[in-house]
Amino acid sequence: MRLQAPFSRNNWTCPGVAAVSDVLAIWTVPLPPVQLALDVATAIVLFVILGRRWALLPGLIAEAIPGMGIFPVWVLVVLSILIYDGIKKPHKT
Repeated sequence: MRLQAPFSRNNWTCPGVAAVSDVLAIWTVPLPPVQLALDVATAIVLFVILGRRWALLPGLIAEAIPGMGIFPVWVLVVLSILIYDGIKKPHKT
């Protein structure tokens, strides 16, 4: 059994990527094609770092809505993944 360190590389990299993307998204609100390209690139980078996570899809959909670039959606998605990954379902006996 391998235990993951509480602050592994992914736990520091993912919020950083999400924060940079959300900051850049604020400046690309007037340019929807650039904002969409930024969101797709962010989703791909997070997919590579975190692996297959269904929680990334609602984040991409939320970011695709015009005007949602002013909210830190990617940061919230990454934090929810990191928090809920630590919660394990109890084993049934």
